[in-house]
Amino acid sequence: MDNVTSKELIEYIKRHSNKEKATSEHRYFKTNPGEYGAHDKFLGVPMPTQRQIVKRYYKVPLEIVPDLLKSPFHEVRMIGLLILVEKFKKTKKDPAAQKQIYEMFVKNLNAANNWDLVDVTVPHVIGEFMVIQPKERKLLYKLAKSKGLWEKRSAMLACYAFIKRNDFDDTLKIAEILVSDKHDLIHKAVGWMLREIGKRDENKEKEFLMKHYKTMPRTMLRYAIEKMSKKDKDFFMGRTT
Repeated sequence: MDNVTSKELIEYIKRHSNKEKATSEHRYFKTNPGEYGAHDKFLGVPMPTQRQIVKRYYKVPLEIVPDLLKSPFHEVRMIGLLILVEKFKKTKKDPAAQKQIYEMFVKNLNAANNWDLVDVTVPHVIGEFMVIQPKERKLLYKLAKSKGLWEKRSAMLACYAFIKRNDFDDTLKIAEILVSDKHDLIHKAVGWMLREIGKRDENKEKEFLMKHYKTMPRTMLRYAIEKMSKKDKDFFMGRTT
């Protein structure tokens, strides 16, 4: 498996395609012109199968992974990103190797151009690397201030790695940048990360919400308060004083 070429691996992935599932995925991931996933292509490879392929092939040479990340097919890019995730996890005792994987991920971040591609990979490479190299977090602010939907979602989701360690400062600053964003997928991402903070430190979350709840998008607010008491939900949704 170690010596497989990118062409051979892509052909192997394609052998697991399912036309009916691909049609369904096109609808689910909003690929019509003007929708957030416009023009993406799907093979119809189920996620459990993708993970099995990653488990089988994650030892492929790092240099072939960019070929997967350039694929027009969603599942091929996902497998490429997940291979980077798996390689990153397996190199915890090798900082130089982790840096190389992180840099490849960042260089090819445009491969993560749908919410699932971002959510299941970005926290585990970009976020985890920034845990051990906090100076790299400046990239998140650049991404959060960009015009790209997926760059902004990546900036927010990378923070999940910090939240898990009860490190909230950068998450709250990124949320502050994105709190007035217009896109529903950013509303959901920000609300989700605020909720994760609240699971660990509800006062921190409430402090942020008290500043923004009257003006932040309702979807963002609903996501943020999902785990709160009914009394708190009623207050933040304006159903009580």
